[in-house]
Amino acid sequence: MSPSKLDRQTLFLALINCAVLVAGGMLAGATFLDSYNLQSMASQVPELGLLALGVMLAMISGNGGIDLSGIALANLAGIIAFLITRQFIPVSESPLLFAWAFAGLSLVVGIAGGLMNGIVIAYARLTPLIATLGTQLLFTGIAVFLTNGSAVSMGYIEPLDNFGNMPVLGIPMCFALFLAIAAVLAFLLKYTPFGVKLMLLGSNAKAARYGGINEKRMLLVTYTLCGVLASVAGIIIAARNSSVKWDYGGSYVLIAILIAVLGGVKPEGGYGKVICVLLAATALQILSSLFNFMNISNFFRDLAWGVLLLALLASARVHLGYWLQPKRR
Repeated sequence: MSPSKLDRQTLFLALINCAVLVAGGMLAGATFLDSYNLQSMASQVPELGLLALGVMLAMISGNGGIDLSGIALANLAGIIAFLITRQFIPVSESPLLFAWAFAGLSLVVGIAGGLMNGIVIAYARLTPLIATLGTQLLFTGIAVFLTNGSAVSMGYIEPLDNFGNMPVLGIPMCFALFLAIAAVLAFLLKYTPFGVKLMLLGSNAKAARYGGINEKRMLLVTYTLCGVLASVAGIIIAARNSSVKWDYGGSYVLIAILIAVLGGVKPEGGYGKVICVLLAATALQILSSLFNFMNISNFFRDLAWGVLLLALLASARVHLGYWLQPKRR
């Protein structure tokens, strides 16, 4: 794919964001574009954006790579971290220490879950779709067992609440963290040997193996990174909602895949661009907020996401130029 085509894709997604914002202002009124609503939309982007970045990494690795366990691992990370942290650190006495310990334990759970995915995919040679579907059910089952299927209220924890909901200089802190993580990931994919190897592995696994790339190690590292991104999403979910729940974000798997595909990530592997995934995430969030303003049912929203995903996948397989060119007699 040529640089000019990549630039056109980024420009196209940027124009989609602008078009949806303009449509929102026209259909929902001026309140849709006020600073409070824009900050609210920005604070909701990181949850889905981080999960979509995880899906992007898995897809880039090729061989039908995908991570269906992201939201389940995010929920589990928040649940385990909170249940353990509250046993050892009193929230009322040390809220800042509690918040840092909670975040640290969440990351540990995310790393462990990502490693599990990487091991069963890279070393047990399970298909990524089946492997991550299995771990999704495992993570969900553990979360249900630990909480008896109920939401667990965390109460008001000032540092976490500020992180999830308070803007600094007009930008929500969780959104600023998301942008920082996206920038690091973009640098990793474009300017480091890991990124070059991952793209080669996804585009031509046989050539990668002949080139001396350790496929198993690459898959292990990739899915571990997916687990880390999921755990950060879990921290943000807990901070924004002041609670942890096993079934939070039931439709997030579908939407994360939709964001990745809309962002131009190739499902067959070998290509993905972080900025495009970021723009796709913001576009869908703006559209989702517009649906809320217009009182459109959540069931219709899920239907719209599913239809859009199918249309995008189909368009990647259909070459319109073939059908539009004049037929030779």
